[in-house]
Amino acid sequence: MKKLKYIFLAIFSIFIIDGCNEDELALTNPSGLSPETYFKNEAQVRSAVNAVYANLQTIGLYTRIMFFMMDNLAHENAGNPQLEADKRAFLEYSFDASHPPISWYWDSCYRGINKANFVIDNQERINEIVGLSDELKAKYVGEAKYMRALYYFMLVSRFGDVPLITSVPTDGTGFPRAPKAEVYAQIETDLRDASQTLFDRGTTENGRATSGAAYALLGKAHLFQEEYAEALEAFNNIYGEYSLEENYYDNFKEETEFGPESIFEVNYDDDLGNSAVWNSNSSGEGANEVTFRAQEYGFNDWFNVYPSDALIAEYEDGDIRLDESFYFEGDTFAGGVIEDLPLDRSQAWRKYQNYYKDVNEDMASGINFKVIRYADVLLMMAEAANELGNQSEAIDYINEVRERAEVPLLNTGLSQAEVFDAIVHERMVELAGEQVRFDDLVRWGLAADYLSQYGFQAGKNELLPIPLDEIRANEAISQEDQNPGF
Repeated sequence: MKKLKYIFLAIFSIFIIDGCNEDELALTNPSGLSPETYFKNEAQVRSAVNAVYANLQTIGLYTRIMFFMMDNLAHENAGNPQLEADKRAFLEYSFDASHPPISWYWDSCYRGINKANFVIDNQERINEIVGLSDELKAKYVGEAKYMRALYYFMLVSRFGDVPLITSVPTDGTGFPRAPKAEVYAQIETDLRDASQTLFDRGTTENGRATSGAAYALLGKAHLFQEEYAEALEAFNNIYGEYSLEENYYDNFKEETEFGPESIFEVNYDDDLGNSAVWNSNSSGEGANEVTFRAQEYGFNDWFNVYPSDALIAEYEDGDIRLDESFYFEGDTFAGGVIEDLPLDRSQAWRKYQNYYKDVNEDMASGINFKVIRYADVLLMMAEAANELGNQSEAIDYINEVRERAEVPLLNTGLSQAEVFDAIVHERMVELAGEQVRFDDLVRWGLAADYLSQYGFQAGKNELLPIPLDEIRANEAISQEDQNPGF
């Protein structure tokens, strides 16, 4: 069950808030808000840090666009006729730089970065607070650094070179695109710092960044740069510190959040309000404690998308993840037996759906999103080990995941190419609908092989376009700086 959640109520130009739990819902007075008057006690520091997390809950990210963008780009989804055009554009690769959801995604990340920078810029003031331990002071700054790294990772993996802003701007001067190597270097610096100051999961409130989350994201950042030894070094700091859920489906239910497999989650709680959700494409202002994912994907509700045939076909006979990830005709849910799925579809999503307890979905789903879980880390460790020539080690990591799925374990003696193929398969079926496959295909150089039949263009669609709104507003970026093909 959920023990603690936060409503993030952002205000004023630097988006500082009064962090709240279920019993604390009052906004601070924004009049005269400044570092000199604000960072005076732990409650204010905590509020500023809470604001950084808030941008994960925008429509531009996990409340709506993130799952449509990534699941559709990867063609883990297929679209039903009623799917809105701006979401269908990701299935067809028909978007351009004027596409509003891409702008919301970009803006959500940079607003989160701005909030993180505000905390980090004021570390000296935080250190002056009397009555707050040095460990807590460092932890709060570490949370801001972890979140800044996460937002930059979401940007650099989707746009390539992006503006690198590490302090709150003092004027309206724009920032040019920085080489992605510099962005990754900042991500690594932030995560190394955070790994040393964040608490472990056993001493951290649910939903906050931990040292384990920092090591996991650091390893992932190295893996995306093909720095395999460095990736394994980071992952080894948490290997064995987490474990797989005994029941795979418990990763995707509300009552079993923050389980032994969870490394970092985006928090939602429909008991805490969604009054501002439609006004929060990217700002993170107001009560946005719900995600639309369940209603958008739900077969008994909007049913805008359904799992693609190619995704379903990837599962091996006997793989329990098939039935725990998807609904089929004849399955049962809270409303009884599914006699016929709408629109003559053969399958629908079970992951992240509330149908195990509710007959119908609504826009107020409180199921958290897993950003990184231990199975993902195990498979990334397998990939790194395989690239370093340690096939037997890689097979062991893969088999840890396969054992839970009740499929035959891989035999020893596989070649590097065979192990890589096994990793491609395993990540597809283990992490389906978790917003990772498109990035996997791109970094492996396989996107065109799998996706060209849907309109994917090699040399163009590996990246999203820099939003036209950014080009218009930022004098340091022009159309000449746009990503290829846009």
